[in-house]
Amino acid sequence: MSTFIPTKFFLTKGVGVHKDKLSSFELALRDAGIQHCNLVSVSSIIPPKAKQIPKKEGLNYIKPGQIIYVVISRNETNEPNRLISASIGLAIPQDKNMYGYLSEFHSYGMTGEKSGDYAEDLAAYMLASTLGLEIDPDKGYDEQKELWRISGKIVKTSNITQSMEGDKNGKWTTVVAAAVLLP
Repeated sequence: MSTFIPTKFFLTKGVGVHKDKLSSFELALRDAGIQHCNLVSVSSIIPPKAKQIPKKEGLNYIKPGQIIYVVISRNETNEPNRLISASIGLAIPQDKNMYGYLSEFHSYGMTGEKSGDYAEDLAAYMLASTLGLEIDPDKGYDEQKELWRISGKIVKTSNITQSMEGDKNGKWTTVVAAAVLLP
């Protein structure tokens, strides 16, 4: 049995609106550029030395029918004007021989910015706890994240988020955010 360890990854997002829930999801995947692949959902580890590449470059690595591994966040509603979001957060350690974290988060009623910040904070929290950095449950994520950055052990945190208000006529609205892991 061969071992698949991703060496690259890219982030993508999309939104779809349709009278059918499944078709709405398909349209969101189309918007994200990954509809033509078979998606396998995986958990939250960025392998050591894996390089983040731009979406446009990453899409060149995937082919129709290919099985691709994704950390994916998905949310949907058919409630008119209901705010939904899907976010992927990432935290990469300073030491390239260490692994990093991806987090998935989805919400109702939270702005895209807040949802993205929360997903980013989750990833930073998971990485910080792995690196042995102090975690104070009485401090907010942002305050702790600043301390973690000062430690020099976490070099980068970011997120990709798709938010949208539900279709005003009650069609299904789906949002997705994904990290696509590549060999």
